[in-house]
Amino acid sequence: MTSNLTLKDVALLAGVSEMTASRALRDANDVSINTRKKVMDAAASIGYVPNRIAGSLASKKVNLVGVVIPSVKSYVFSEVLDGISESLKPSKLRPVFGLTDYDLDTEADVIREMLEWRPSGLIVAGLEHSEIAKKILKNTTTPLIEIMDTDGDPIDSCVGVSHYSAGYNMALAIMEKGHRRIGFLGTKMSSDFRASKRFNGFVDGLQSNGIKLIDQENYSSGSSVEKGKNFTAEMLKRNQDLDCIYCSTDVIAMGAVMHCLEAGISIPNELAIAGFNKLSMASGLPIKLATTDSLRFEIGKLAANMILERNEQNITNPAKTIELETSVDMGTSI
Repeated sequence: MTSNLTLKDVALLAGVSEMTASRALRDANDVSINTRKKVMDAAASIGYVPNRIAGSLASKKVNLVGVVIPSVKSYVFSEVLDGISESLKPSKLRPVFGLTDYDLDTEADVIREMLEWRPSGLIVAGLEHSEIAKKILKNTTTPLIEIMDTDGDPIDSCVGVSHYSAGYNMALAIMEKGHRRIGFLGTKMSSDFRASKRFNGFVDGLQSNGIKLIDQENYSSGSSVEKGKNFTAEMLKRNQDLDCIYCSTDVIAMGAVMHCLEAGISIPNELAIAGFNKLSMASGLPIKLATTDSLRFEIGKLAANMILERNEQNITNPAKTIELETSVDMGTSI
């Protein structure tokens, strides 16, 4: 984490006065569209974020921790928020969160807006960001923790799991059970970088034993039991001798299980099924789903504790990465 960029830096780059730059960033009515664009482009190019705190408080921070996550539609990120809240509860800090829907441009906007209020910390899901977001995050002095993933290069501190290893290890577990004709069901593979890394690890794990995927189905909408159910049916129509399906999430895997129950397909004797996340909702299935615990609650707690540590000790750059070790829960479905 580096410099304190100032309004003067933006004004010089845009070729306007500091007052004009300030008014443009505040979206004042008397600034022309062209001038506003020059100022906004200059700010974006260097990662400058204006300070929205009143002048008398400009040197201080608010007692909020910004949390930037893709979604709250599943239990995945709600459990992360639970972990963050539990760690922050004894302190004066409180979490606020913004959603990106797995869109990097939206993420950059959310990050910028949060940092304008000078929070005491920022927790961001994932390691992949747009170039604008990277510049903003590299230039902020706000303690930053990137979470969920460790397969990449964090900007500051990081806590998460290796999704590549999770996929690789699931491939080994599935092959150890004797399965060889394997399919894959996934969602948002182009925008959910962590799911994509699990898939790559899974494929590499299979190839380490000379096995290739028989079939795969990727769709762009969110995880749902219905989608898992329907795509399992379609995949089995194409490949009647398929003996295992690995799903990018437990929710999709639950749909696969539902199809098998309705179609009278024995799990795992006729078809093995595995997922990812170890969601508590899967405990209601008549079989125990094979999965990998993504340690969401633990990640949230650790990230919040790192923010608290940075604030209490006033440490400026203690960047560190904490990688939690995942393990395959074999269940009874493979």
